[in-house]
Amino acid sequence: MSDRWVGRVALVTGASAGIGAAIAKRFAQLGLKVVGCARNIDKIKNLNFVQVYMMAGRLNVDVLGDLRREFLLFKEIKEKYGGVDVCVNNAGVNHTTSIIDGNTEDWKHIYDVNVLGLSICTREAVKSMRERNVDDGHIFHINSLSGHRIPPSKFIHVYCASKYAVTALTEGLRQELLEIKSHIRVTSISPGVVKTEMGYRAYGQEVGQKLYDDSPYLQADDVVDAVVYALQAPPHVQVHDILIRPVEQKS
Repeated sequence: MSDRWVGRVALVTGASAGIGAAIAKRFAQLGLKVVGCARNIDKIKNLNFVQVYMMAGRLNVDVLGDLRREFLLFKEIKEKYGGVDVCVNNAGVNHTTSIIDGNTEDWKHIYDVNVLGLSICTREAVKSMRERNVDDGHIFHINSLSGHRIPPSKFIHVYCASKYAVTALTEGLRQELLEIKSHIRVTSISPGVVKTEMGYRAYGQEVGQKLYDDSPYLQADDVVDAVVYALQAPPHVQVHDILIRPVEQKS
């Protein structure tokens, strides 16, 4: 890892478990100052290698009222640490919902977290960087292979729509940064099946376990390796989109 990232400030959303916790841990080991935020404040408190941001006990990106707390999050980061140099938009959710007979609240939750929350954090992170003339910052979107292809399973189609939006937002952000002659980089990391708590939360313990029993899967650290690869690339190199899947995954 280049020394240019030592002491820099990284925000990681959804940092209490899984991929987010693994990214936060690796960043801290590499010398970055890590600010982690998540809904489950008890779990994130146990991550003693990161700074914990608390607003009313948690930062939740699933409803608009809580999304507004993100403004306060960036305000507090500015006051305590100066601002954000790296932003990892990792928070994400899925539900067993479909297009034909799905629940509107489940749809809203998916889009609020996966699209709107990501967009707000991206905007505020870029604003923080530009205010301080940080021209080498980095925005990461933890996307999904489901942002590039649509599996024949009705319970993932709304999730796919949210992740296709992330794919579009990544390229749109790259173009907007290019237009203002900024060297802030943006990278989308699109993993296949990763064994984390998300599978159990989305499908329940029994179905989630069957998913991992029946399918090849990545570990969270496999995704972290891809993030670090993109971060440590030379400043003139933008690693724009990484697709990563288990060798035996079919799609």
